[in-house]
Amino acid sequence: MLSYRHAFHAGNFADVLKHCVFIHSLEYLILKDKPLRVIDTHAGAGAYKLGSSQSLKNREFDTGIGKLWGDEPKPALIQNYVEKVRAFCPGSQLTHYPGSPLLAQSIMRPIDRLYLHELHSADARILEENIGPDRRVKVTDDDGFAGLQALLPPLEKRSLVLIDPSYEIKSDYRHLVRQVIDAHKKFAVGSFAIWYPVVSRARIDEMESSFKKSGIKNIQLFELGIAPDGHEVGMTSSGMIVINPPWTLWEAMGECLPYLVDTLAPNTGFYRMEQLVPE
Repeated sequence: MLSYRHAFHAGNFADVLKHCVFIHSLEYLILKDKPLRVIDTHAGAGAYKLGSSQSLKNREFDTGIGKLWGDEPKPALIQNYVEKVRAFCPGSQLTHYPGSPLLAQSIMRPIDRLYLHELHSADARILEENIGPDRRVKVTDDDGFAGLQALLPPLEKRSLVLIDPSYEIKSDYRHLVRQVIDAHKKFAVGSFAIWYPVVSRARIDEMESSFKKSGIKNIQLFELGIAPDGHEVGMTSSGMIVINPPWTLWEAMGECLPYLVDTLAPNTGFYRMEQLVPE
């Protein structure tokens, strides 16, 4: 159950989508002069060396950030994302990749708070080292869903939650929906950014249907694929389901998703944008 290690996948096409949505959402929310609570339920190790044996095993970063590393003009959202990654590389070469914890830490203000959960004991220790001493950040090696329920409603009265489980077992999809519904009941005005992999389209269809029936309003979906749907043969696409998204996100993703398809998978790629549930 705890075999998943994100170091094998850091910087791939799914990370590009996830981090573009996350960065845009976080930067929008901190425009307001009030504190924000950021919760990452499955934080991973926080940062990754792309020269490690894990990252080099399948070189998944070549399907994502590696194809965006050049200086050619890009949509603003993607350019911002690439610049954030560049800030973690000591030179001009793509050598390091920041996970969502370090991206959030680099964007947050002194008044904001970041809660990171990582159940894998080895990654939790690495995460603490990568974060370093920062009174704004709390790292715990516990179940992220249990931690999420305990942290809502936030004292700050504003929140952004990133939910990014490994989906190692099939029941994870239904468990995630139940947890999000419970969390939304505790804090209905919070923003939730939920990542999912497409390995079996039937499970994604079921998850989308569950959210539509949940009673939750204002849900958008963004999906990026590099190959047509398969069935249990590996991840061919991934998506983000965003509850209470920034009003600017739809237009920004409408600009960047076609670019990502053309750049990452021009012959086999596709994208989806759907308003799953209106406001």
